[in-house]
Amino acid sequence: MAEIETFRFPVRPRFYEIDQQGVVFNSWYLAYFDEAMAAYLAHCGVPLHELNGAGYDTYLVHTEVDWMQPLRPNDDAEILVTPEGIGRTSFTLGFEVWRYGLPTCRARTVYVMVSTGTWSKTQVPVFLREAFGAPRTLSPQDGRSLAEPAP
Repeated sequence: MAEIETFRFPVRPRFYEIDQQGVVFNSWYLAYFDEAMAAYLAHCGVPLHELNGAGYDTYLVHTEVDWMQPLRPNDDAEILVTPEGIGRTSFTLGFEVWRYGLPTCRARTVYVMVSTGTWSKTQVPVFLREAFGAPRTLSPQDGRSLAEPAP
């Protein structure tokens, strides 16, 4: 993939996201990553409503998260989003949450492309690959354009 600048998405924990320990409850990070993914797609020129309008959507199929320190109420934080890979039917984004110059967690999420007509897996469209800075071909071993159907 081409060199792509890291996208930064601001987040500030809200009262209802704080658990009894006084920190952001872990499941809220998935919501933060979802918001950051949507903002990243828009930043790349592919807002979710246009992706959906073109007949595509994404399913989150895998996330792994490593926490280093908590987010607390009213922390000004930001999520750094970087594309980590793109395959025939999926793409992977990396997320890092930073607060006051220190990382609080790192995550990696795999999304599968689906057709909104059938809700089944489909190829990542060329326009999304290009928005991420990926080449038009699938791999050095498979020179087909993504505009061509898979065998």
